[in-house]
Amino acid sequence: MNPSVAGQLPTIITVVTTAAIDAINPCAIGVMILMVSAVLVSGRSVKRLIFLGLTYIFSIFLTYLLAGLGLLYFFSAIPLYVTAYLSILVGTIIIAAGVVEIKDYFWYGKGFSLAIPTYFSKKLHKMSSKTTFLGIALLGVFVSAVELPCTGAPYLAIIALLSQNFDFNAFLLLVLYNIIFVSPLLIILGLVVSGVKLQNIKLWKQVNRGRMRLMVGLLLVALGWLLIFIANGIINLG
Repeated sequence: MNPSVAGQLPTIITVVTTAAIDAINPCAIGVMILMVSAVLVSGRSVKRLIFLGLTYIFSIFLTYLLAGLGLLYFFSAIPLYVTAYLSILVGTIIIAAGVVEIKDYFWYGKGFSLAIPTYFSKKLHKMSSKTTFLGIALLGVFVSAVELPCTGAPYLAIIALLSQNFDFNAFLLLVLYNIIFVSPLLIILGLVVSGVKLQNIKLWKQVNRGRMRLMVGLLLVALGWLLIFIANGIINLG
Protein backbone atom coordinates (compact mmCIF):
# COMPACT_ATOMS: atom_id res chain seq x y z
CA MET A 1 0.00 0.00 0.00
CA ASN A 2 1.16 3.53 -0.76
CA PRO A 3 2.66 4.98 2.49
CA SER A 4 0.69 8.24 2.15
CA VAL A 5 -2.55 6.30 1.75
CA ALA A 6 -1.65 4.08 4.70
CA GLY A 7 -0.99 7.17 6.81
CA GLN A 8 -4.37 8.62 5.87
CA LEU A 9 -6.29 5.37 6.40
CA PRO A 10 -7.24 5.90 10.09
CA THR A 11 -8.57 9.38 9.24
CA ILE A 12 -10.49 8.08 6.21
CA ILE A 13 -12.09 5.32 8.31
CA THR A 14 -13.01 7.85 11.01
CA VAL A 15 -14.57 10.23 8.46
CA VAL A 16 -16.56 7.50 6.67
CA THR A 17 -17.80 5.89 9.91
CA THR A 18 -18.83 9.24 11.42
CA ALA A 19 -20.60 10.36 8.24
CA ALA A 20 -22.46 7.05 7.94
CA ILE A 21 -23.78 7.25 11.50
CA ASP A 22 -24.50 10.98 11.31
CA ALA A 23 -26.40 10.38 8.05
CA ILE A 24 -29.14 8.40 9.80
CA ASN A 25 -30.12 11.28 12.09
CA PRO A 26 -33.87 11.85 12.65
CA CYS A 27 -33.77 15.58 11.84
CA ALA A 28 -32.65 15.55 8.19
CA ILE A 29 -34.72 12.45 7.45
CA GLY A 30 -37.81 13.94 9.12
CA VAL A 31 -37.68 17.15 7.08
CA MET A 32 -37.07 15.14 3.88
CA ILE A 33 -40.25 13.15 4.61
CA LEU A 34 -42.16 16.40 5.19
CA MET A 35 -40.98 17.85 1.90
CA VAL A 36 -41.76 14.70 -0.12
CA SER A 37 -45.19 14.50 1.53
CA ALA A 38 -45.95 18.12 0.57
CA VAL A 39 -44.93 17.46 -3.05
CA LEU A 40 -47.10 14.34 -3.23
CA VAL A 41 -50.10 16.13 -1.70
CA SER A 42 -49.74 18.96 -4.23
CA GLY A 43 -50.27 16.41 -7.01
CA ARG A 44 -46.93 17.01 -8.75
CA SER A 45 -45.60 14.48 -11.27
CA VAL A 46 -42.89 11.92 -10.48
CA LYS A 47 -40.40 13.89 -12.60
CA ARG A 48 -41.20 17.02 -10.61
CA LEU A 49 -40.78 15.08 -7.36
CA ILE A 50 -37.35 13.86 -8.47
CA PHE A 51 -36.31 17.36 -9.54
CA LEU A 52 -37.45 19.01 -6.29
CA GLY A 53 -36.05 16.17 -4.18
CA LEU A 54 -32.62 16.48 -5.80
CA THR A 55 -32.80 20.27 -5.43
CA TYR A 56 -33.44 19.91 -1.70
CA ILE A 57 -30.65 17.34 -1.24
CA PHE A 58 -28.09 19.32 -3.25
CA SER A 59 -29.00 22.47 -1.32
CA ILE A 60 -28.24 20.71 1.97
CA PHE A 61 -25.03 19.21 0.54
CA LEU A 62 -23.73 22.56 -0.73
CA THR A 63 -24.67 24.50 2.42
CA TYR A 64 -22.98 21.97 4.71
CA LEU A 65 -19.90 21.79 2.47
CA LEU A 66 -19.43 25.58 2.37
CA ALA A 67 -19.99 25.88 6.13
CA GLY A 68 -17.51 23.05 6.71
CA LEU A 69 -14.89 24.67 4.48
CA GLY A 70 -15.27 27.94 6.35
CA LEU A 71 -14.82 26.27 9.73
CA LEU A 72 -11.98 24.12 8.42
CA TYR A 73 -10.11 27.21 7.23
CA PHE A 74 -10.82 29.00 10.53
CA PHE A 75 -9.49 26.14 12.67
CA SER A 76 -6.42 25.62 10.49
CA ALA A 77 -5.54 29.33 10.69
CA ILE A 78 -5.42 29.27 14.50
CA PRO A 79 -1.87 29.12 15.97
CA LEU A 80 -0.73 25.60 16.88
CA TYR A 81 -0.45 26.27 20.62
CA VAL A 82 -4.07 27.49 20.67
CA THR A 83 -5.31 24.58 18.54
CA ALA A 84 -4.49 22.04 21.25
CA TYR A 85 -6.63 23.86 23.82
CA LEU A 86 -9.39 24.39 21.25
CA SER A 87 -9.41 20.67 20.41
CA ILE A 88 -9.78 19.83 24.10
CA LEU A 89 -12.67 22.32 24.41
CA VAL A 90 -14.39 20.99 21.27
CA GLY A 91 -13.82 17.41 22.42
CA THR A 92 -15.42 18.16 25.81
CA ILE A 93 -18.45 19.80 24.15
CA ILE A 94 -18.85 16.84 21.79
CA ILE A 95 -18.68 14.34 24.67
CA ALA A 96 -21.39 16.32 26.48
CA ALA A 97 -23.54 16.25 23.31
CA GLY A 98 -23.01 12.50 23.09
CA VAL A 99 -24.15 11.99 26.68
CA VAL A 100 -27.34 13.96 25.89
CA GLU A 101 -28.02 11.76 22.85
CA ILE A 102 -27.48 8.59 24.89
CA LYS A 103 -29.84 10.00 27.54
CA ASP A 104 -32.51 10.40 24.86
CA TYR A 105 -32.29 6.70 24.05
CA PHE A 106 -33.37 5.83 27.59
CA TRP A 107 -35.47 8.89 28.50
CA TYR A 108 -36.57 10.57 25.25
CA GLY A 109 -38.30 13.90 25.71
CA LYS A 110 -37.21 14.30 29.33
CA GLY A 111 -34.88 17.17 30.14
CA PHE A 112 -32.60 18.86 27.60
CA SER A 113 -32.42 17.33 24.12
CA LEU A 114 -30.47 18.08 20.93
CA ALA A 115 -33.39 18.83 18.64
CA ILE A 116 -34.72 21.52 16.33
CA PRO A 117 -36.40 24.23 18.47
CA THR A 118 -40.22 24.23 18.29
CA TYR A 119 -40.32 27.66 16.63
CA PHE A 120 -38.07 26.53 13.78
CA SER A 121 -39.88 23.19 13.55
CA LYS A 122 -43.16 25.01 12.84
CA LYS A 123 -41.39 27.22 10.31
CA LEU A 124 -40.01 24.14 8.55
CA HIS A 125 -43.52 22.71 8.27
CA LYS A 126 -44.67 25.90 6.52
CA MET A 127 -41.64 26.09 4.24
CA SER A 128 -41.92 22.43 3.21
CA SER A 129 -45.33 23.15 1.67
CA LYS A 130 -43.82 25.61 -0.85
CA THR A 131 -43.11 23.17 -3.64
CA THR A 132 -41.39 25.59 -6.02
CA PHE A 133 -37.73 25.35 -7.05
CA LEU A 134 -36.75 28.44 -5.05
CA GLY A 135 -38.88 27.41 -2.07
CA ILE A 136 -37.31 23.94 -1.90
CA ALA A 137 -33.77 25.32 -2.38
CA LEU A 138 -34.30 27.79 0.47
CA LEU A 139 -35.78 24.99 2.58
CA GLY A 140 -32.55 23.03 2.17
CA VAL A 141 -30.46 26.03 3.25
CA PHE A 142 -32.78 26.73 6.20
CA VAL A 143 -32.76 23.08 7.30
CA SER A 144 -28.95 23.04 7.20
CA ALA A 145 -28.87 26.06 9.51
CA VAL A 146 -31.49 25.05 12.08
CA GLU A 147 -30.71 21.33 12.35
CA LEU A 148 -27.19 21.97 13.61
CA PRO A 149 -28.27 21.14 17.20
CA CYS A 150 -29.13 17.67 15.81
CA THR A 151 -26.23 17.07 13.43
CA GLY A 152 -23.59 19.71 14.18
CA ALA A 153 -21.55 17.83 16.79
CA PRO A 154 -20.29 14.93 14.59
CA TYR A 155 -19.52 17.36 11.76
CA LEU A 156 -17.68 19.72 14.11
CA ALA A 157 -15.60 16.82 15.40
CA ILE A 158 -14.56 15.81 11.88
CA ILE A 159 -13.76 19.42 10.94
CA ALA A 160 -11.58 19.76 14.04
CA LEU A 161 -9.87 16.48 13.13
CA LEU A 162 -9.27 17.46 9.48
CA SER A 163 -7.97 20.91 10.48
CA GLN A 164 -4.94 19.18 12.04
CA ASN A 165 -3.62 18.86 8.47
CA PHE A 166 -5.55 21.21 6.18
CA ASP A 167 -4.67 20.23 2.59
CA PHE A 168 -6.39 19.03 -0.58
CA ASN A 169 -6.92 15.58 0.94
CA ALA A 170 -8.76 17.20 3.84
CA PHE A 171 -11.01 18.97 1.32
CA LEU A 172 -11.74 15.69 -0.48
CA LEU A 173 -12.57 13.99 2.83
CA LEU A 174 -14.95 16.83 3.68
CA VAL A 175 -16.68 16.35 0.30
CA LEU A 176 -16.85 12.59 0.95
CA TYR A 177 -18.39 13.20 4.39
CA ASN A 178 -21.15 15.33 2.91
CA ILE A 179 -21.87 12.89 0.09
CA ILE A 180 -22.35 10.12 2.67
CA PHE A 181 -24.37 12.48 4.89
CA VAL A 182 -27.02 13.11 2.20
CA SER A 183 -27.07 9.52 0.89
CA PRO A 184 -30.07 8.43 3.06
CA LEU A 185 -32.05 11.33 1.60
CA LEU A 186 -31.27 10.02 -1.89
CA ILE A 187 -32.35 6.54 -0.77
CA ILE A 188 -35.66 7.88 0.62
CA LEU A 189 -36.32 9.75 -2.61
CA GLY A 190 -35.54 6.62 -4.61
CA LEU A 191 -37.84 4.48 -2.46
CA VAL A 192 -40.77 6.89 -2.83
CA VAL A 193 -40.26 7.15 -6.59
CA SER A 194 -40.13 3.33 -6.86
CA GLY A 195 -43.51 3.06 -5.13
CA VAL A 196 -42.74 2.55 -1.44
CA LYS A 197 -45.42 4.20 0.70
CA LEU A 198 -44.25 7.27 2.57
CA GLN A 199 -46.14 6.06 5.64
CA ASN A 200 -43.84 3.01 5.85
CA ILE A 201 -40.76 5.27 5.82
CA LYS A 202 -42.30 7.45 8.55
CA LEU A 203 -42.98 4.35 10.65
CA TRP A 204 -39.40 3.11 10.19
CA LYS A 205 -38.07 6.49 11.33
CA GLN A 206 -40.34 6.51 14.38
CA VAL A 207 -39.42 2.95 15.41
CA ASN A 208 -35.67 3.50 14.99
CA ARG A 209 -35.45 7.04 16.38
CA GLY A 210 -34.05 5.86 19.71
CA ARG A 211 -31.44 3.59 18.11
CA MET A 212 -30.32 6.46 15.86
CA ARG A 213 -29.74 8.69 18.88
CA LEU A 214 -27.89 5.95 20.76
CA MET A 215 -25.54 5.32 17.82
CA VAL A 216 -24.86 9.03 17.38
CA GLY A 217 -24.33 9.45 21.13
CA LEU A 218 -21.78 6.64 21.39
CA LEU A 219 -20.01 7.98 18.30
CA LEU A 220 -19.81 11.49 19.76
CA VAL A 221 -18.33 10.28 23.03
CA ALA A 222 -15.69 8.33 21.09
CA LEU A 223 -14.91 11.28 18.80
CA GLY A 224 -14.68 13.67 21.72
CA TRP A 225 -12.11 11.50 23.47
CA LEU A 226 -10.26 11.04 20.16
CA LEU A 227 -9.87 14.82 19.78
CA ILE A 228 -8.70 15.16 23.38
CA PHE A 229 -6.15 12.34 22.96
CA ILE A 230 -4.87 13.87 19.72
CA ALA A 231 -4.54 17.29 21.39
CA ASN A 232 -2.50 15.70 24.19
CA GLY A 233 -0.30 13.76 21.75
CA ILE A 234 -1.54 10.37 22.99
CA ILE A 235 -2.88 9.46 19.53
CA ASN A 236 -1.44 10.40 16.15
CA LEU A 237 -3.59 9.61 13.09
CA GLY A 238 -0.76 10.42 10.72
